[in-house]
Amino acid sequence: QSEKDTPSEKATQSIDPEKEPITSGETDKEAQSEKDTPSQPPTQEQSTEPTPSTPPATGGDLDPSKSPAVTTDEDKESNNPKTSSNPYDSIKYIIVRNDGKEASMIKLVGLKSLFAKQLPKMPRAYIARLVFDRRHTSLAILSEDPEVMDSDEEIIGGICYRAFPEMRFAEIAFCAVNANHQVKGYGTKLMNLLKKIGAETGIEYFITYADNYAIGYFKKQGFSKSIQMPKGRYQGYIKDYDGGTPMECYVHPSIDFTRIPEMLEKQREFLLNCVKPVAQSRNVYPPLQPSQFQPTMDSVPRAHQVAARALSVPGMTQAGWTLQDLVQTGQGKDADRRSALKSDLLAIVRKIEEQQFSWPFREPVDRKEVPDYFEVIKEPIDLSTMEKRIRVDHYKSKQMLYADLMLMVKNCKRYNDERSTYVQCAVSLEKYLVNLFRKDEMKP
Repeated sequence: QSEKDTPSEKATQSIDPEKEPITSGETDKEAQSEKDTPSQPPTQEQSTEPTPSTPPATGGDLDPSKSPAVTTDEDKESNNPKTSSNPYDSIKYIIVRNDGKEASMIKLVGLKSLFAKQLPKMPRAYIARLVFDRRHTSLAILSEDPEVMDSDEEIIGGICYRAFPEMRFAEIAFCAVNANHQVKGYGTKLMNLLKKIGAETGIEYFITYADNYAIGYFKKQGFSKSIQMPKGRYQGYIKDYDGGTPMECYVHPSIDFTRIPEMLEKQREFLLNCVKPVAQSRNVYPPLQPSQFQPTMDSVPRAHQVAARALSVPGMTQAGWTLQDLVQTGQGKDADRRSALKSDLLAIVRKIEEQQFSWPFREPVDRKEVPDYFEVIKEPIDLSTMEKRIRVDHYKSKQMLYADLMLMVKNCKRYNDERSTYVQCAVSLEKYLVNLFRKDEMKP
């Protein structure tokens, strides 16, 4: 991580790949003027876990003058029909900010403790400054266990963010899930609840700076590296962070993000009902006999005879097939094989990029930062270069891709000290490749 005159507000944390990483980023616009006094260097880390989400509880009022809103059983009964099957209806959550009230302060202290515990590399003073900042809002999922009420253990997970209502976007600062509740889908539930609240309060985009371990999580939550929001809307409101990747998520105002699985199921059901009246798939025909299709091959070129036999099958002509179509289909098999190989190779590279140990290999080595690298390494290679080669059909087999991946591992081990983090990542990658390739695909 590079440092400027003031410590950069970004760092990284190693996160179990089975758990969902999250990022942190400061939205504090005033921080840009804090160069006279050194600021606490924040980090870009979180931990939560990905689990398929299902549909939400009611959001809270975001008016800063009001006390924190908590969903209760009475709210659920009054706002949701008895027939509702939305799993989010059973989630107890709160939207809280520093309004000076005792109940709010108790929840904020719990959130501060959660972030400090789950993000150990994040300076505690920095966490406290953002969590208790009156311009920041926090969303927390609460435990319903009465024994932990108003204690730190009551907070299952939380997201701290700052909204810019006039620009219709918000920046996520911290997000974490209690270690005792990870791998239960709370990371996805938190994000879906946040999107729902954003849609209800006029937020059009959520933006964050993702560290190397958080990119995979945010992709699963609908975030993209491609920033579509006009730069003029966020420039000057948030900072650029060294080592972080800016990512954004568009929030459609008419979508209830906690009911997406339910909506998709309804759409599928609707389409099937539309297709059924005209579908012929339910018709069962008797098996065909060879005597029913014995075409005359006298005038058919030898290269087209296979296609002619296929065209003579009853129903082929009625379905709209022609001899030329079948001939082109046969010629297209090679193109199909190339396309299938390209898809497989891209999938392998993307799986590797999602692993936490892949961050040193994602982009080419910068000649300006490491001027002697190309004197030592004569055949540099990285994941982005491999992806470009895949797209231009450079690789004719999986063995060729495996050879480049192993070359990348060897280059890393050759240039770096064996005790360095880079070599540790290379060793992890080498072990991971055994699970991605069959033995025959690893042979030269």
